[in-house]
This record gives sequence, structure tokens and C-alpha cells, in this order.
Amino acid sequence: MGSLKKRSINLAGHATSLALEPEFWAVLQAAAAADAISIAGLIQRIDAGRGARPLASACRVFALHCNAAGPKG
Repeated sequence: MGSLKKRSINLAGHATSLALEPEFWAVLQAAAAADAISIAGLIQRIDAGRGARPLASACRVFALHCNAAGPKG
């Protein structure tokens, strides 16, 4: 896996940065495209359902679930 890549995301009116490996960003981007939403919109969905889990961890787990589920079709 590559080094972390940071992106700025606006969540509930608050700017935050999220650092993930490029491979996770690629899965999140594909999931957002499949749902016809922006990556920020997808991360807002993940954020809303993450509970006490850190956002980066929740995004990684979401990406792992996406890979386990396979491509949408």
C-alpha cells in the first residue's frame, strides 16, 4: 500500500481532513460513482453511521465491505 493521501472534507459544516491510502480512496471513489454521488457525499453517509469509530477507520471498513461484496451489477 502507498503512503497516506489527505483530502479535505466538509462534514456537517465543519472542515476536516481525512488521510487514507490511495487504494482505499480508489474504492471509495468507485463506490461514490456507483451511487452517483460525490466522494464527499459518500463520506458524509459513512460519517453518519460510524458511531464511536474514527472516521478513517470507518472509511477503511466501508471499503473492505465494498470489496467483499464485489462489483455492483
